[in-house]
Amino acid sequence: MVNDLFINIGSKIKQIRQGNNYTLTEIATKAGVSKGLISKIENGRAIPSLPVLFRIIKALTIDLSVFFEGISDFPSNGYIHRKASEYVPVEKEDSQGFSYFSIINESFDNISFQTSVLKLAPGAVREKVVTDGYTFLYVIDGYIDYLLDTDFIKLTTGDSLFFDGKIPHVPKNNNTQPATILIVYLLNT
Repeated sequence: MVNDLFINIGSKIKQIRQGNNYTLTEIATKAGVSKGLISKIENGRAIPSLPVLFRIIKALTIDLSVFFEGISDFPSNGYIHRKASEYVPVEKEDSQGFSYFSIINESFDNISFQTSVLKLAPGAVREKVVTDGYTFLYVIDGYIDYLLDTDFIKLTTGDSLFFDGKIPHVPKNNNTQPATILIVYLLNT
Protein backbone atom coordinates (compact mmCIF):
# COMPACT_ATOMS: atom_id res chain seq x y z
CA MET A 1 0.00 0.00 0.00
CA VAL A 2 1.27 3.46 -0.88
CA ASN A 3 1.96 5.74 2.09
CA ASP A 4 0.36 9.17 2.13
CA LEU A 5 3.22 11.54 2.79
CA PHE A 6 1.58 14.38 4.69
CA ILE A 7 -0.88 12.21 6.60
CA ASN A 8 2.05 9.99 7.59
CA ILE A 9 4.09 12.97 8.77
CA GLY A 10 1.23 14.29 10.91
CA SER A 11 0.45 10.85 12.28
CA LYS A 12 4.10 10.20 13.07
CA ILE A 13 4.41 13.51 14.94
CA LYS A 14 1.33 12.61 16.99
CA GLN A 15 2.52 9.04 17.63
CA ILE A 16 5.98 10.17 18.83
CA ARG A 17 4.54 13.03 20.89
CA GLN A 18 2.00 10.82 22.64
CA GLY A 19 4.48 7.94 22.99
CA ASN A 20 6.82 10.25 24.89
CA ASN A 21 3.95 11.79 26.88
CA TYR A 22 4.61 15.27 25.47
CA THR A 23 1.68 17.67 25.41
CA LEU A 24 0.78 19.77 22.38
CA THR A 25 1.81 22.83 24.39
CA GLU A 26 5.27 21.40 25.21
CA ILE A 27 6.07 20.62 21.57
CA ALA A 28 4.62 23.91 20.34
CA THR A 29 6.69 25.89 22.85
CA LYS A 30 9.92 24.01 22.00
CA ALA A 31 9.27 24.38 18.24
CA GLY A 32 8.27 28.06 18.49
CA VAL A 33 4.84 27.53 16.90
CA SER A 34 1.26 27.57 18.15
CA LYS A 35 -0.43 24.62 19.82
CA GLY A 36 -3.18 24.98 17.20
CA LEU A 37 -0.70 24.53 14.35
CA ILE A 38 0.68 21.33 15.88
CA SER A 39 -2.88 20.03 16.26
CA LYS A 40 -3.73 20.94 12.64
CA ILE A 41 -0.59 19.16 11.37
CA GLU A 42 -1.29 16.05 13.44
CA ASN A 43 -4.87 15.94 12.16
CA GLY A 44 -3.99 16.48 8.49
CA ARG A 45 -5.52 19.98 8.37
CA ALA A 46 -2.25 21.85 7.72
CA ILE A 47 1.11 21.10 6.15
CA PRO A 48 4.19 22.47 7.89
CA SER A 49 6.90 24.34 6.02
CA LEU A 50 10.23 22.54 6.01
CA PRO A 51 11.80 24.78 8.71
CA VAL A 52 8.74 24.31 10.95
CA LEU A 53 8.78 20.54 10.39
CA PHE A 54 12.47 20.38 11.37
CA ARG A 55 11.80 22.43 14.51
CA ILE A 56 8.94 20.08 15.46
CA ILE A 57 11.14 17.01 14.91
CA LYS A 58 13.86 18.61 17.05
CA ALA A 59 11.28 19.38 19.76
CA LEU A 60 10.28 15.70 19.71
CA THR A 61 13.96 14.87 20.44
CA ILE A 62 14.19 12.34 17.62
CA ASP A 63 16.83 12.01 14.91
CA LEU A 64 15.71 13.14 11.42
CA SER A 65 16.61 9.82 9.80
CA VAL A 66 14.58 7.90 12.40
CA PHE A 67 11.61 10.23 11.95
CA PHE A 68 11.49 9.72 8.17
CA GLU A 69 11.88 5.92 8.22
CA GLY A 70 8.95 4.34 6.39
CA ILE A 71 7.59 7.62 5.02
CA SER A 72 7.47 7.69 1.22
CA ASP A 73 6.10 9.87 -1.57
CA PHE A 74 4.25 9.31 -4.85
CA PRO A 75 4.76 5.86 -6.45
CA SER A 76 7.13 5.43 -9.38
CA ASN A 77 4.43 3.93 -11.64
CA GLY A 78 2.60 7.30 -11.75
CA TYR A 79 -0.78 6.24 -10.36
CA ILE A 80 -2.44 5.13 -7.16
CA HIS A 81 -5.09 2.44 -7.00
CA ARG A 82 -6.68 2.11 -3.59
CA LYS A 83 -9.20 -0.59 -2.66
CA ALA A 84 -11.83 0.28 -0.07
CA SER A 85 -10.32 -2.35 2.24
CA GLU A 86 -7.06 -0.34 2.19
CA TYR A 87 -8.57 2.93 3.46
CA VAL A 88 -6.71 3.92 6.59
CA PRO A 89 -8.66 4.97 9.70
CA VAL A 90 -7.48 8.43 10.76
CA GLU A 91 -7.95 9.85 14.23
CA LYS A 92 -8.65 13.56 14.09
CA GLU A 93 -9.80 16.04 16.74
CA ASP A 94 -11.62 14.88 19.85
CA SER A 95 -15.01 13.78 18.62
CA GLN A 96 -17.76 11.24 19.06
CA GLY A 97 -19.35 9.53 16.08
CA PHE A 98 -16.78 10.80 13.52
CA SER A 99 -14.97 7.98 11.67
CA TYR A 100 -12.47 9.25 9.09
CA PHE A 101 -10.82 6.96 6.53
CA SER A 102 -7.92 8.29 4.47
CA ILE A 103 -8.12 7.42 0.77
CA ILE A 104 -5.42 9.28 -1.18
CA ASN A 105 -3.22 12.17 -0.10
CA GLU A 106 -0.68 13.63 -2.49
CA SER A 107 1.08 16.90 -3.27
CA PHE A 108 1.36 18.59 -6.63
CA ASP A 109 3.38 21.79 -6.99
CA ASN A 110 2.11 24.10 -4.23
CA ILE A 111 -1.05 22.20 -3.33
CA SER A 112 -1.74 19.10 -1.28
CA PHE A 113 -4.72 16.99 -2.32
CA GLN A 114 -6.20 14.95 0.54
CA THR A 115 -9.26 12.72 0.30
CA SER A 116 -11.15 11.02 3.08
CA VAL A 117 -14.44 9.30 3.70
CA LEU A 118 -16.25 10.43 6.84
CA LYS A 119 -18.83 8.15 8.38
CA LEU A 120 -20.96 10.36 10.59
CA ALA A 121 -23.03 8.59 13.25
CA PRO A 122 -26.38 10.01 14.35
CA GLY A 123 -25.80 12.68 16.98
CA ALA A 124 -22.04 12.86 16.24
CA VAL A 125 -20.32 15.61 18.25
CA ARG A 126 -17.22 17.71 17.60
CA GLU A 127 -16.21 21.33 17.95
CA LYS A 128 -15.89 23.50 14.82
CA VAL A 129 -12.46 23.37 13.14
CA VAL A 130 -10.59 25.43 10.55
CA THR A 131 -8.38 24.14 7.75
CA ASP A 132 -5.58 25.89 5.86
CA GLY A 133 -7.04 25.54 2.37
CA TYR A 134 -10.31 24.66 0.67
CA THR A 135 -12.74 21.84 1.36
CA PHE A 136 -15.06 20.04 -1.04
CA LEU A 137 -17.53 17.52 0.26
CA TYR A 138 -20.03 15.22 -1.40
CA VAL A 139 -22.75 13.41 0.55
CA ILE A 140 -22.59 9.77 -0.54
CA ASP A 141 -25.61 8.84 1.55
CA GLY A 142 -27.67 10.27 4.36
CA TYR A 143 -28.66 13.72 5.52
CA ILE A 144 -26.47 16.25 7.30
CA ASP A 145 -26.57 19.83 8.49
CA TYR A 146 -23.27 21.54 7.77
CA LEU A 147 -22.43 24.45 10.05
CA LEU A 148 -20.25 27.09 8.34
CA ASP A 149 -19.56 29.75 10.98
CA THR A 150 -23.20 30.54 11.91
CA ASP A 151 -24.93 29.28 8.73
CA PHE A 152 -26.57 25.83 8.64
CA ILE A 153 -26.65 24.24 5.19
CA LYS A 154 -28.87 21.18 4.76
CA LEU A 155 -27.32 18.49 2.57
CA THR A 156 -28.72 15.18 1.38
CA THR A 157 -27.51 12.28 -0.76
CA GLY A 158 -25.83 13.63 -3.90
CA ASP A 159 -25.42 17.19 -2.62
CA SER A 160 -22.01 18.87 -2.51
CA LEU A 161 -20.43 21.85 -0.81
CA PHE A 162 -17.19 23.76 -1.51
CA PHE A 163 -15.85 26.34 0.95
CA ASP A 164 -12.81 28.13 2.33
CA GLY A 165 -11.57 25.95 5.20
CA LYS A 166 -10.68 29.04 7.23
CA ILE A 167 -14.40 29.40 7.97
CA PRO A 168 -15.05 27.52 11.25
CA HIS A 169 -17.03 24.42 10.28
CA VAL A 170 -18.50 21.13 11.45
CA PRO A 171 -20.98 18.61 10.04
CA LYS A 172 -23.95 17.61 12.20
CA ASN A 173 -26.02 14.47 11.82
CA ASN A 174 -29.34 15.22 13.53
CA ASN A 175 -31.01 12.18 11.96
CA THR A 176 -31.46 8.58 13.12
CA GLN A 177 -29.39 7.07 10.29
CA PRO A 178 -25.61 7.37 9.68
CA ALA A 179 -24.33 9.57 6.86
CA THR A 180 -21.31 9.02 4.61
CA ILE A 181 -19.40 11.96 3.15
CA LEU A 182 -16.51 12.14 0.67
CA ILE A 183 -14.20 15.00 1.68
CA VAL A 184 -11.49 16.53 -0.51
CA TYR A 185 -9.05 19.00 1.04
CA LEU A 186 -6.95 21.30 -1.15
CA LEU A 187 -4.24 22.59 1.17
CA ASN A 188 -1.52 25.11 0.42
CA THR A 189 1.98 23.67 0.84
